[in-house]
Amino acid sequence: MGALAAPAQTPLYGFVDGRGVAHLAPQPLDTRFEPLLRERGESRVRVPGKSIDRGSLLTWLEFAPEVKSLMPLMRQAAASSGLDVELLKAVIAVESGFRADQVSPAGAIGLMQLMPAAGERYATRGERASAPVETLLRDPRHNLTIGARMLADLWRRTGSIDAALAAWNAGEGRVRRAGNRVPDIAETRAHVHLVLELYWSLLQNSQSQRARSLRFASESSAPHPD
Repeated sequence: MGALAAPAQTPLYGFVDGRGVAHLAPQPLDTRFEPLLRERGESRVRVPGKSIDRGSLLTWLEFAPEVKSLMPLMRQAAASSGLDVELLKAVIAVESGFRADQVSPAGAIGLMQLMPAAGERYATRGERASAPVETLLRDPRHNLTIGARMLADLWRRTGSIDAALAAWNAGEGRVRRAGNRVPDIAETRAHVHLVLELYWSLLQNSQSQRARSLRFASESSAPHPD
C-alpha cells in the first residue's frame, strides 16, 4: 500500500475486546466484527475544517505542516499515557482539525477540545499550580498531555477503546448507564465510528511504513555479489 496515498481497496472489519486488544480482518470472521473502513468512494470523512475523501485526509494528516509540527508533542503524550500516537492523531483530527486555538460554543478548549472541568480533574497538582487550567488547555503541550491522560483513564475505567471514546463524547455517566457500551446516541456513535475509522487507517499505514523500512534495511545490509 502506498504511504498514505490512497485508502485501502477492500473493507476492514474489527472489534476491540474487553481487554482493549484490537482484532482486525479483511472480512467479518464472526458476529463481533463490524465494518471499520469502507471501500473507496463510498463515503467522505468529515473533520472540523475538512470534507474530503479518506485518502486525501490521511495524506493531510501525514504531511500538513500544522500536523507535523505537533508530532513530537503527540509522541511524548502517547508515550506518557501508553496510547498509540495514531489514536491521539485521530482524536485531534476529529475534535479540532488540529486547530490549537479552537474553543467550542460549549467551552471546550484546544487541540483535544477539553472542558475546564476535565482539565481540573486530569491536570496534576504541579500543572494546576503553574497556571490557570484554561491557560494550560490553550497550550498544545499541556492540552495533549492532559487529554491523553484523560483518554487513557477512560479506557481503563470503561474497559474498551470504543466505550472510552463514547465517554469522551457523551460523558462517562451515559456510558456507565449503557453497561460500559456505546450508548444509543447518534452523535456519539458517529463520533466513535469516525475516530476508530481514522485510527485504523493511520495504524495500517504506520505498520506498512515500518514493514517497508525493515525490508529496506534488510536489503541494504544483505551482501552484494562481486
